[in-house]
Amino acid sequence: MKKICVYCGANFNGDPLLKQSIELLAEVMVNNHIDLVYGGGKVGVMGLIADAVLTKGGQVEGVIPQFLMDKEVGHTSITKLHITENMHERKQLMSDLCDGYITLPGGLGTMEEFFEVLTWLQLGLHNKPIGILNVNGYYDFLLKQLDVMVEQHFLKPVNRELVLSSSDPIELINLMSSFKPEVDEVWFKDRNLI
Repeated sequence: MKKICVYCGANFNGDPLLKQSIELLAEVMVNNHIDLVYGGGKVGVMGLIADAVLTKGGQVEGVIPQFLMDKEVGHTSITKLHITENMHERKQLMSDLCDGYITLPGGLGTMEEFFEVLTWLQLGLHNKPIGILNVNGYYDFLLKQLDVMVEQHFLKPVNRELVLSSSDPIELINLMSSFKPEVDEVWFKDRNLI
């Protein structure tokens, strides 16, 4: 992986463990010559991960729609900043630029981005690894919900296994580096999971 797209919040809740995890993730990425692709913001967790990668000497590529630049939330000190017309173009370009995805704590936008690329992977539209950095148990309930989807026969186990997760950035990058997607083509023929 040469570039990882990080999905994360435009807010930061002040959790020191999250700040520590962001710093470690940035260090692991820079040490492995992995550039950061992210939403282009200077605020919240977005700003923290961008600044951490830059401080450690890494490359940061941001993608932000014009309306957010107009609100002055764009990070103008990063390596490269792409400005798109809308959110759809932003998400597509972020995906086109990267070799894998990591989801850090965030809100609705972060969840929407995560589930979109996960759906694309399930459908075979890309074969990039998708990781969740589960800091301080933030995503425990989300991961449990995915398990419930399997238990209730709305998600195949092979598709549940597409989501890699760890509370440790080093372990997560290692899991992503060895990821081999197994997309279930039968899904298109047999929609009944029982």
